[in-house]
Amino acid sequence: MERILRGIAGSLLLVSLLLAHYVSPLWLWFAAFIGVNLLQSAFTNWCPMMWILKKLGIK
Repeated sequence: MERILRGIAGSLLLVSLLLAHYVSPLWLWFAAFIGVNLLQSAFTNWCPMMWILKKLGIK
């Protein structure tokens, strides 16, 4: 599940950077949100995406 989580986080981060470049710089706030979630999950060992993946039945 950690590999899936890292893939999703990396993909969302890259998409937000592309959107910031081509659409609006406001998309950088989404990249910051992803970074803050990754940082807080390092300290709390809880990640919202992990909760979602577990609810979807991914092991």
